[in-house]
Formats: sequence, C-alpha cells, structure tokens
Amino acid sequence: MSVMLFILVLPIVNAQAEKVHDEGDSTKRPNYVLLRAIFAGQSAVYAGSIYGLSKSWYKDPLTKFRIQDDSRDWLQIDKVGHFYTSYQIARHTAALYQKAGLSKKQILIYGAISGVLFQTPIEILDGFSPEYGFSPGDMVANVFGSVVYLGQIALWDEIRIQPKFSFQYTSLAAMRPELLGSTYSQRWLKDYNGQTYWLSFSPRSFGANTSWPAWLCFSVGYGINNMVSAQKNRSQQLGFDPYRQYYVSMDIDLTKIKTRSKILRTLCFMANSVKIPSPSLQMDKTGVRLKPLFF
Repeated sequence: MSVMLFILVLPIVNAQAEKVHDEGDSTKRPNYVLLRAIFAGQSAVYAGSIYGLSKSWYKDPLTKFRIQDDSRDWLQIDKVGHFYTSYQIARHTAALYQKAGLSKKQILIYGAISGVLFQTPIEILDGFSPEYGFSPGDMVANVFGSVVYLGQIALWDEIRIQPKFSFQYTSLAAMRPELLGSTYSQRWLKDYNGQTYWLSFSPRSFGANTSWPAWLCFSVGYGINNMVSAQKNRSQQLGFDPYRQYYVSMDIDLTKIKTRSKILRTLCFMANSVKIPSPSLQMDKTGVRLKPLFF
C-alpha cells in the first residue's frame, strides 16, 4: 500500500537538479503565495488518496486500536516498500519547498518530516483495522526512509544512492485474488511477488576523477516469490515454497542527463524513482540466471 500512496501524492515539480542547495542570499524571503498553494495542493491530493485507499484496502469496519508485530510477514519486502515510499515523499517534497524559496535547513527538515507524516495516518488506520493492526516495523521503515534522504544531503550535499521501484505481473495473484489483487491496479499494489526494490548508484559519485559516466549506474535489487500469504509457513501449507530474490543490474540516473528543457528536467526528476528495464542477474535459492530484460 505504501507504493500506491507515493504514486497518488507524487507532486508535479519543476526541479532544477537533484542536488538541494542554498541560493546564496540568506535574506531572500520565501514565496509565500507558492508555499500556500503547495500546502493546499498537497492537502487536497493527500486527503483524496487517503479516502481512496481506505475504500479499497479496508474491507471490514474499523475496530479497537491494536498493535500487531508483522516484522516477519512478506519476507520483509513490505518494510522495504515503506522505506522507499518515505524516501520518495521526502525527496519530492523537498524539491517543492526548494521552489518556494525556503532555506536548505528548512527544506531538509520539512522534507524529512513529510516522508513520515504522509504515511502515519495509514499506520493509524491499520491500527484500527481488524485485518492488520498498527505496525511498529512499518513506522521504523518510514522514519528510516526519510533519514536516508536527509543523511545523504547532510553528508554529501547530493543524492548518490537512489532507491527505485519496478513491478511485473505474476500468475500468483490469480490464485489468491482476495489477498494479492483481483484487478490489474490492485495487483501492482498488493502482489508483493511482483515488486522489486532497488538501490542505484554511479561509481562517478564516489570517485570524481573517474571517466565513468555520471548517469550510468549499478543497481542491486530485492524481491520475493511464492508468497501467497503474509506468513511464510502459511504459504508453505498452501503448497508453495517462498524464497527471496536478489538482483544485480544496470540503471540510468535520469537526473544526471543534461538538458536545457525545464519540462524534461522535471520529467526526469519524477521518473528517477523507477528502475529502467535492463539485463539483470537474478540470484536465489534455485540458482543464478540472466534475465535479458528485467523490470
């Protein structure tokens, strides 16, 4: 569900670059008209997305608040999803605040806080849901995603490691559509078997003197397979053999592609949250094999 939340609240930004920096004039006043418009737009889109998710995700009436330890569910890929979503919300929100003329300190703080705040109501709704319950593990992942964004800017003054996402439809959803999704839109939201999360980085970011292209990245990914229940033992009882999958691939940092077009820079900034399809090496308990074009 965390990935759906990110897609729904993804703001349209005109980002000059991934790097967040001060404009050099510490006395420059923020654009309060733009700032109010940003707050209003984010609030409206977020409220709508929360309403939509509450209708599609929570089938049973909400009950008494409870805490549920789900740290072992879904082979932890749902926690990776929470990390990814929190990071991306922080990244996009910081870019919005930069356009409004806030200081670097304000941009980082508000961006990092947004990554957590945007997902906290979902966790609270989970707490009142008889199906789920409030997950401390989800909250930790939410905080960690924002911290990773904030930490990279604080340490390097730029983003060097890019969390990304990819998805492919699997046949498993048809076996348990009530859990893994009965429609195409539900399946990329609920079928964790089709989700892959990546960390992409360019050697150029860690060695300025190298001739390696800044836009060309290595990428390592994580996914799962044969999980038709949140619990591994339950999936095994249903006749499946769940396992983790690891990937090594190449990727493109779209924000490093130079262009004078503001529209293209904006599109590249937004699309940089998704992994580019490319040949990938898959490693799991069944062996090692090459995927000619994996997404």
